[in-house]
Amino acid sequence: MLGSIPNERLQEALNAGSDLARTLLDELAARTADPPGVTRIAYGAGERDACDMMAKAAGAWHADIVFDFAGNQIISVPGLDRSRMICIGSHLDSVPHGGNFDGAAGVVLGLAAQAVMAHLDRQPIFDLVVLCLRAEESCWFPHSYIGSKTALGRLDPSVLDTVRRSDSGRTLADHMREEGFDPDAVREGRRVIDPARIAAFLEPHIEQGPILVADNAPLGLVTDIRGSFRFRDARCFGTYAHSGATPLALRRDAMVATAELIMAMQSEWERLERAGHDLVVTFGEVGTDPARHGFSIVPGETRLCIDVRSRDQVTLDRARTGLVALSHDIAARRQVRFELGPVTTSAPTAMSRPLLKRLETAAKSCGIDPRIMQSGAGHDAATFAQAGVPSGMIFIRNEKGSHNPDEDMDWADFNRALALVMALMDQPAELWPPGGRGTGDGREADGAGESGTD
Repeated sequence: MLGSIPNERLQEALNAGSDLARTLLDELAARTADPPGVTRIAYGAGERDACDMMAKAAGAWHADIVFDFAGNQIISVPGLDRSRMICIGSHLDSVPHGGNFDGAAGVVLGLAAQAVMAHLDRQPIFDLVVLCLRAEESCWFPHSYIGSKTALGRLDPSVLDTVRRSDSGRTLADHMREEGFDPDAVREGRRVIDPARIAAFLEPHIEQGPILVADNAPLGLVTDIRGSFRFRDARCFGTYAHSGATPLALRRDAMVATAELIMAMQSEWERLERAGHDLVVTFGEVGTDPARHGFSIVPGETRLCIDVRSRDQVTLDRARTGLVALSHDIAARRQVRFELGPVTTSAPTAMSRPLLKRLETAAKSCGIDPRIMQSGAGHDAATFAQAGVPSGMIFIRNEKGSHNPDEDMDWADFNRALALVMALMDQPAELWPPGGRGTGDGREADGAGESGTD
């Protein structure tokens, strides 16, 4: 299809798509600026403005634009074969004062692909659908993948009334309704997208680590997405005491016990990694109670968040058992009490191997040598894969990490990713699967898929 187009005209179309993407991302940064970065709250003004911008851009080629019951925006152009669709997308929310590219670059790349087809006055082989997904960053609602789960009719209904937004304290259902959407339909598992029609879900995304930069590789193709377990609200309780008047033998220091747990888990991580296991362990928040702590006070309480991830479920289970055992041992020796609190989990998820092979072929046709790699962070692609939809991810090199104002992306790398996507969609229809195996009717257990990209 595209192979018959003169190179000069094809390059002109790719440039037009790239220019649109750059304009959109620049405007998005300006409209959702919250120095030193950007803030796009899930089911809030920034996320709403981002959806509006994407819809306005797609109006230039008369795309069909609808919202589903949860507010996921679906932007479609018809293909030569209307029985199947290729979905490209990601999320538009951000962490507070975060970067502009996490999530949004994937949505914008999908729109750039539609713009290329429009510029060439060609139809894609199947319906080309851009998904603007809601509420992926679990810093807002402590249950990740809300957008992709609702898009597929797979959200546990209890989440609507039990999960509350971190800044407002109001439920997910409240915020959906306030934005004009229908949490009751979400509760029933109703959806607009039929996963049985999806030949592939593709999520372009900036890499959130340093691997591509270290390897001098512009793009990565993802094999697997790590699973996780998280204790978001763990606590250690000791006894408050005077720092000068309480001797060592009589102290019940919650901070010392917490520090010991941190270092014990660090040692366990190092031991498992030496034995060849994939694992990362993070204590992302540790602190004392600001209402009671002080310079001359032995801490009587600490709060901590624990985030453990692996591509192997057995390793996750072993690390969780070890964490619990260590907390009991330290509590007994230090005469303190650990309360780990509720746990959220996600299963390690493999991306489609046939789609990965076709992505490799497309990259080769563009002269790109991508790195084959796993994703340490969670992404909406995991939800689609768990629903039986052939799913894949393209990582774009990013020197500055993510979830910070310095997120960056070399524009030449974005253009390579766009060219790769166009080459993928130019592959013959007979190479594509008939559509996702999943029906989207299944419900996930509480906490399933709860890894997020944070």
